[in-house]
Amino acid sequence: MDADGVVLVLGCGMQRYREYLLASAAARHRLWLFNPQPPDWQQPYLTGATQVDVLDRDAVLAQARELAANRPVRGVLSWDETLVVNTAHVAAALGLPGATVDGIEACRDKHRTRRLLTAAGLPQPRYGWADDAEAAVTLAEHIGFPVVVKPRGMGASIGVALALDAPQARAAFQIADEASRIGAVAYHGGALVEEYLTGPEISMDAAVVDGEYVPLFLARKQVGMHPYFEELGHVVDPADPLREDPDLLRILRAAHQVIGLRYGITHTELKLTDCGPVIVEINGRLGGDLIPLLGSLATGIDPGAAVVDVALARRPQVDATRHRVVGIRFGYPPADCRVDAVQVPAADEQAGILHAAVLVEPGTELRLPPGGYISRHSYVICAGATAGECDDRLAAAAAAVRMRGQALTGTSAG
Repeated sequence: MDADGVVLVLGCGMQRYREYLLASAAARHRLWLFNPQPPDWQQPYLTGATQVDVLDRDAVLAQARELAANRPVRGVLSWDETLVVNTAHVAAALGLPGATVDGIEACRDKHRTRRLLTAAGLPQPRYGWADDAEAAVTLAEHIGFPVVVKPRGMGASIGVALALDAPQARAAFQIADEASRIGAVAYHGGALVEEYLTGPEISMDAAVVDGEYVPLFLARKQVGMHPYFEELGHVVDPADPLREDPDLLRILRAAHQVIGLRYGITHTELKLTDCGPVIVEINGRLGGDLIPLLGSLATGIDPGAAVVDVALARRPQVDATRHRVVGIRFGYPPADCRVDAVQVPAADEQAGILHAAVLVEPGTELRLPPGGYISRHSYVICAGATAGECDDRLAAAAAAVRMRGQALTGTSAG
């Protein structure tokens, strides 16, 4: 524990998804939380807290300067996609290590990411920007169907859809445009139209320290709900040869140099195409969907400690102390429904079930895309000696989940 000053944390998130990060970060350094609500379950991990609207940049900067006037602030971090730009502004205002504002904007704005990486000659899908549905159709016809249409500033595949023809491109533009308007005002309106890439999808969480790209965890992703791109699960295998693949690492290192990120944690998503790895997007924070927890359970590398180390301009410890395959599978309803009850299997070492959790309360309405996104009722986390064994155990554990509910059309769902 470094007792010299505090590391400022912007936002926190839900306890089930973020407590493990806050706990390990607090074991690394004293933390001060900026959050819209007073601390609750976070309290044991904090030196102090300030109640502030973390989306209001002026308010955040004012409170950060006031905090720094009263105690040393050594670093600033966030694992929330909507707050990474404000985090970069705080780092700049207080003279702290961190991603530059330009560097983090190059992650946050997917259109800007595309322009920078394409100009640098890095593998990219053909793409264009559309301000309206007809422009989206024109672009799609020029690129060639199928295409992917998506907002430029959202996460978790919200508002992303596949289009096979002109009518679908118009509909996909409408979905992306509307989804963009629930996010940050700076990214409202319009949509990216991109060549559809075929091949498996992976993600790499990594640290960047003084420009050095340091891989943490590589995950293989399961996506479903065609024509949408809901993330159904992820698997982290410490022995995955891609984690040390020279071509993949060359592309990732070059991409991070191009976007100008010298310090930070990133979550990069890629497609493994017939022509090699192609970057889908770069996010300026740890991966969601509990991927960092999977990485920790699989390798022993501590993601919370890594985030703090990078905020303090230190190279994190990335040597694996565990070697097992760990994955997560999320439970979705078969149709839009109102949940009555969800049951999940108990942890079972023999069956490889490390953890299972219910994510919703009775009465919760779950709507599938495009009416809703990330509408999950549960998850299971399993471990195995091999990727195949882990997949089998995830399938068995997911099959043991029981959800009862009423379809929103009036028929039962389960």
